[in-house]
Parts: sequence; C-alpha cells; structure tokens
Amino acid sequence: MPIALLETKLYVPRSRRGLVLRPRLSERLDRGTASKLVLVSAPAGFGKTTLLAEWLAARPAALAGERLAAWLSLDRGDNDPASFWAYVIAALRTVASRLGESALALLDAPQPPPIETVLTTLLNDLGAVADDIVLVLDDYHVIDARDVQDGMAFLLDHLPPQMHVVIASRADPALPLARLRARGELAEIRAAELRFTADEAAAYLNEMMGLQLTARDVAALEGRTEGWIAALQLAALSMQGRDDVAGFIAGFAGDDRYVVDYLAEEVLARQPERVQAFLLQTSVLARLSGPLCDAVTGQGGGKGMLEALDRGNLFLVSLDDRRRWYRYHHLFADVLQARLLDEQPGQVPGLHRRASEWYEQNGEPSEAVRHALAAGDFERAAGLVELAIPAIRRTRQEARLRGWLEVLPDEVVRVRPVLSVGFAGALLAVGELEGVEGRLRDAERWLGPATGAGKGSPAPPAEMVVVDEEEFHRLPATIELYRSALALARGDVPGTVRHARRAFDLSPEQDHLRRASAAGMSGLAFWTSGDLEAGHRAYSACVEGLRRAGHIADTFGCAIALADIRLAQGRLGEALRTYEQALQLAGEQGGSVLRGTADMYVGMSEIARERDDLHAATQLLLRSQELGEHIGLPQNRYRWRVAMARVREAEGDLIGALDLLNEAERLYVSDFFPDVRPVPALRTRVWIAQGRLGEALGWARQRGLSVGDDLSYLREFEHVTLARLLLAQYQGERAERSAHEAARLLERLLLAAEAGGRTGRVIEILVLRALAHQALGDIAAAVSFLDRAVALAEPEGYVRVFADEGPPMAFLLRAAAKREARRDYVRRLLAAASGTEHNGPGEQALIEPLSDRELDVLRLLGSELDGPAIARELMVSLNTMRTHTKNIYAKLAVTNRRAAVRRAAELNLLPRPHGPRA
Repeated sequence: MPIALLETKLYVPRSRRGLVLRPRLSERLDRGTASKLVLVSAPAGFGKTTLLAEWLAARPAALAGERLAAWLSLDRGDNDPASFWAYVIAALRTVASRLGESALALLDAPQPPPIETVLTTLLNDLGAVADDIVLVLDDYHVIDARDVQDGMAFLLDHLPPQMHVVIASRADPALPLARLRARGELAEIRAAELRFTADEAAAYLNEMMGLQLTARDVAALEGRTEGWIAALQLAALSMQGRDDVAGFIAGFAGDDRYVVDYLAEEVLARQPERVQAFLLQTSVLARLSGPLCDAVTGQGGGKGMLEALDRGNLFLVSLDDRRRWYRYHHLFADVLQARLLDEQPGQVPGLHRRASEWYEQNGEPSEAVRHALAAGDFERAAGLVELAIPAIRRTRQEARLRGWLEVLPDEVVRVRPVLSVGFAGALLAVGELEGVEGRLRDAERWLGPATGAGKGSPAPPAEMVVVDEEEFHRLPATIELYRSALALARGDVPGTVRHARRAFDLSPEQDHLRRASAAGMSGLAFWTSGDLEAGHRAYSACVEGLRRAGHIADTFGCAIALADIRLAQGRLGEALRTYEQALQLAGEQGGSVLRGTADMYVGMSEIARERDDLHAATQLLLRSQELGEHIGLPQNRYRWRVAMARVREAEGDLIGALDLLNEAERLYVSDFFPDVRPVPALRTRVWIAQGRLGEALGWARQRGLSVGDDLSYLREFEHVTLARLLLAQYQGERAERSAHEAARLLERLLLAAEAGGRTGRVIEILVLRALAHQALGDIAAAVSFLDRAVALAEPEGYVRVFADEGPPMAFLLRAAAKREARRDYVRRLLAAASGTEHNGPGEQALIEPLSDRELDVLRLLGSELDGPAIARELMVSLNTMRTHTKNIYAKLAVTNRRAAVRRAAELNLLPRPHGPRA
C-alpha cells in the first residue's frame, strides 16, 4: 500500500485548540471502553471525529501508559476485505509494532485463507498484548461490503478483554448490535448526546471562535441549529467580521440541507476569487497535497494555499503529522462539489483526468483508475486497468478488477483482449461461470492466427487496443488455462485435459509457472476421473515447474494431491515420503515457515492413524495446530477436523468424532480438488457405528444412492458407505435382502477399484465382503476374502481398516491366525481388533461398556477440574463433555459426579495412578 496513503489513514486528527469542550462525552467514552464496542453514531456534521480526537488527546498521562490508541480513517476503497484488514493491522502496529506479522503475511499470500483464519491469527497476537488497546474506526459508514462486516462481527465476538473497538459512523453498521447490547458489550453515543448544549455552544462560539455573543444570541443560535455542530461552525465563520450579528442570527433559519447551502454561500462568498477557485477545483479530491493540488488546478502554490486554509480553520482536516496531506470536511466537500457541478460542469472531467495522471505518475494505480472513471475517460481507465491486471492477480483482488470492468462500457472492453480475458478470470475466481466463455471469445476474435506458435502472424487489427504487450502475448495460453478450469468446473474431464495440453503447448519453455498451471489442471482432471497414475505424473510435473519458478509454497497443495493419490492406490509409504519431502524442501528455503506446512502434518497423521499409532497421529495434529491455521492452506481447517475425527473414532469416542465432522462440514472450502471422501458420508459411517440407521438411510435417500447406480470414482466412497449401511440393516433386522444387495454392490465396486488401481479402496471392499459372507454364514468365503485383504495390506502396514470393524472382524482374524501365512501380521491385527471389543483397562462388568473417551472423562471427573477445564484438557467442546458425562451416569446408574467416581472405583474401571498421563 502506498506510504502516503497509509500515513493519512492512520493519522489521528488533532484537536485544533487542544481544548476539550465536552467532558461529559469524554467521561462517557472512558466508561464505554469497558465494553467491547463503543458506537458513536450520528448524521454528518455532529462532531464525531472531533470528539474522538479530543478524547484521545486529553487522556491523562497515567492512563496513556496503560491504554494504547490506534486510529484508522476509512474510505469507500476499503470495502475490499484484504485492503480493509491490512489497514486495520497497520493501524494496530502503530501501537504494537510486531503485532499482526503473520496475519499480514496471510493477506499477502497468493491464495489468502478465509478471513476468519487471518483474524484468528491477529486475535492471538492481540491476546498477548498486556496493555489495553483502543482501535478507532472513523467514517465506518462507508463500509458496506458484507465480507468486511462479517469479519468485523467475528473480531468483536472473539476480542480479548483488553481490546476495545470504537466506531464512528453516520449510520448504524451491519453488525450484531442487538446481541452485543443484550450482553452489555455495547456502549452508544448518538446524535441526541452529541448535540451542543447551550453552555457548550456558548463556550464554542465565544471562547474558541472569539465572537463575544450575548447569552440571548447564543440561545437563539443554539435553538435554531438544535445543537448541530456543523451548522454552528458555519454560522460562526459567517459571523466573523459582521457588524450586525444579531440581525444575522435573526434571519438564520431553515432545515439542515438549506442551512448548509445558505452558510456555504456565506463562507464562499467572503473568500477571494483565487481561494474560491482553488476550493472548487480541488473538491474532486478525496485527499489533498500540495503537488496533487498543483497538478489538478494547473497552478503553483498548492502547498501554501493548503497551509493558509488550515490556519484559517476553513473546514480542512490534517491527515498526517507533517501537514502534507489533508481532506475537506465531508459536508464542506459535498457543498463544494455540488457548486462545481452547478456552475462549472465542463471543468469536472478535466480535473479528474489531471488527478488520474498525477496518481499514475506517483504509483497509485487504484486512485488513477478511480479518477479516470470519474472523468468519464474510459479509454484511459481501460489502459490503466490493463496495466494493473498482473498485480491484481498476484494479490488476489479479482473483485476490485471486476468492479472496474463492470463500470467500463462493454464496447471499450470488447476491443481490448487483455481486459476481456481479465474479466473472464475475475468471473472464474468468484465461481460465476456463465459469462466466462463469452469473454474469452471476445478476446480470441482479435487474436486469429496469432494464437498459434507466433510464426509470421499478421499485425493485429487496427481497431484492437493493447497496452500491455507482454500480457497480450500470453493470452493464447491464458485463454486455454481458463477454458480448462471452466471445463473442470462443469465436470468435463476430457475438455479439461484438452485445454490444459493446449495451454502447455502455447506457453514458452521458460514460462515455468504457466506450464506448471497447465500440468496441474491435467492432474486434477485425471484424478477426478479416477486415472490415478496419470494424475500423479501430471502433478509431479506441476511440482517441478513450481520449483523452477520459485513458487515453493505452492508445491504444498500439489503434495496433498500427490499423497492423496498414493493413499487411494494403497501406497502408504510413498504418501508419507511425499509429505516428508515437501517439509524437507520447505526447510531448505530458510526464513519463516511457509504456508501449507501445517497441512503436511495433517496428512502424516492420517497415515499414522491407519497404522494404529494413535498417539503419533494425535501429536502430528497438535503440531499442525501449534503452527496455526494461517500456516495452512484454505482447506486445512476442515481437513484437520476430519483427521482428528478419525482418531477420535478409532479411540471409541463417536460423539467427539461427530462434533468434529459437523465442524468440518461447516468449514468445508470447495476447490478444484475432487471431493472423493465427502464429510457427510464420513458422518454417516459414524451414525452406522452408533446404530442410528434412520439418519443414515435419510442421507442415502438425500444423495439418491441405490445398489443399481452406475459407479464412478467420485462417488465410490459414498457407494461403499451404502454397502456398510445395508450390512448394518441386515445385522439389525436380519433382512437377507439387505445382505445380498450389499454383496452384489461390493462385488461391482471391487471390480471397478481393481481396474482403477485403487488398492486402498480394494482392501476396504475386501474386508466388507468378508463381513458380508460372515453375516450370511459362509465363513470359508469370508476368510478367503480376508486373506486377500491381508495380503494386500501387510506390505504397507494397514491396521485400522481391519481393527475398526470390531468384534466381527476379531472373530474372522482368529480363524485366519490359525494359518501359517502372515501369522505375525494377522496376530497384530487381531490384537488391534480385539481392543475394540472392550473399552476399559480391563473387562467391564457393565451391560453397556464405557468407551475410551468416556473413561477419559470419568478419570477427570475424579479430579478437581470443573466441566470447562475438563473439556479443554480433552480438546472437546463443553457440550460434548456434558454428553459424555450424561452417558457415563446412565451406564453406571448414578445421578451425580461423586457417585460416578465412587461406582467406577467399585468396578475397578479406572487405572491406578502412575503419574501424569502422556
């Protein structure tokens, strides 16, 4: 962000005279900062900014040492979430210089995570600051973006106790004010409190403005203005130098709008013509500096003029300590702009055009575009937007790009192929597929033969406009990349591959990044269709291209894809090495931890869990959590919860697993990765384990699943889940039809998985086929299928795929253990599966045994920890802990905590203490 702009936005406006006129309101603010949010809400001209500036300036020195104040002045350009939060963090860093470093890094990432992740990181930093912090957000009414409002609501919900937010706004913000008010977390100062009292009006008019009015004159003026500060200020300026002050006051009347118009006429009329011209011409600017005003007015002396206006108290607000940047009072600016349009409308485009040129030359492209659009100079604006596109892509500000392009007339965009393709990319970024192809065709019609290898291409048509030649030459490959992404989003796998190959062929050999993108699109297509080996080859090429391009952090996403593919192929060892190699490559880069590192530990934990090292799986997940969600990719939040849910399930904590899966579903972030293991299907498997078959059947109906469906890799996990449901129905209802349907479905699924080389799924299906035959009484066939599964699983160390099936699997493994083949491995599986047959340190003398997680809760019930502390210790929600406690009471036939502990001791359910649990 430009330094000059940053300075002006973070500068706290100073009270011009250093005099606090209204101690009653300053006291209200002091008391209000005991709340999370202080809202100062009133129409324009009620002195909100001045009040807050005076309040901060007048804090006692002792208090100043304990309360840090950060200030941010907002404008309409801050509706972009990335910009808004970057400025908020910058404001906070003025009082705590190291605060928010990780959050800023996340915002600057090529693929920023959800804003909640950024804010969680920021909140962690804020929680570590010992002093109270007051963050003032001035002019908040300009913020109307829903994403920004949602982020603010999240911030307010999770503020640490020493952090307070003060919002000054012309209208109530779209925040959960009612909820905050009900909780006592909101303090409010509104127009009624902000209006000047008679005493305050007298102090302002006589002491500050030096008018020496009588008490009657002050009362009359205060009554006419109803304490409206802007009107009093304008009236005071108009009365300066008048002989007939009483006559002026007597003739002063009208509602707010007419008052402003009338007084502005009085103020402007008393200024020299040169000053009037300066005020009108520079009113088009949101910020003013000497050089900028010189450029806009075409005159010199802009710096001196601003200083003179500042000294004359002529509605000018300083925006930095060095008095380099200013702005007009909003009301005054409104009046100036209205008069300029009324009297000199022909000047307005030229003024904006000159402002645009100055901003372009001084490295502020966004302001340059804004003024070009305001000038109606669409040709210039289009050229500026075209030059900004590469930076816009790097910073993921496609929403801003789209906003600009939507303002430009369509005929201007259509003759600029770079803009047309940029428009297509902006639409793809937000998932609006409908207009993408049309924009790409608009660009292609100008390219013609130039879309080939570039040999002997004719000159482009005269009507075409190109500003960024380098970007123009990349268009053929970019168009094919966007078509590949469009095809993938529509489920057209062959089209995805076809366009990705064209993009690769059209990219120069040295364009490693574009070639890597093309390889990645091909990998996604192959993976989605179930051609795992081709997908792995393509993704490996993508990783190599990213390495050559120096985009090491982007290789983590590829590592997840490569490892997931190997897991589907049943190659646990290679999947683990993929994660380890990615971590090694990241470590070789030095510097800070790269984003995506946390995801590697999540992936490694899945492998540890499958190999039945639940302790290692948990530690890896805790390591990922320690790094923080900001060190993960956007998908990390839900992947982490899925992985921890699988660990909880293996421990017998089905309630905890369900809680985590519900969270994962809420946090799920869709991307181009195929969703081959949907969270609702994982949750259905837990329901089946709990015996909640009605809910599981509801899921199957909602998904439209049946045993006769055409099979595909994308729905394979769901169909295997359906087979599990049918087997559970047979076990519960002894309906042979369900068992036979499950067997037929599993037979078809096995053939498809074997044909696709998906050995990981083959092992699971063979295990289920063994259980199906066992249920039907064909033990010989069951053991035969189990033997096949064991043979495939042993080299990679699979355990949980067998152990999670519990007692029925333990029965079959006992039969298999009598054979010589793979006896040691089968005994290991039997030990793991037998562990699920009971859930305590010894056999439990209970009709319904306690699960491992219930035993954990029971152990802590015997400690001095209260409920919330137990929940934190076990890393579960308080509701989950209460559910476990309720189940424990029911199973032990007790009604309170003390009785539960006593009953557990009688039954020898708890281990003897041997020191702290690891």
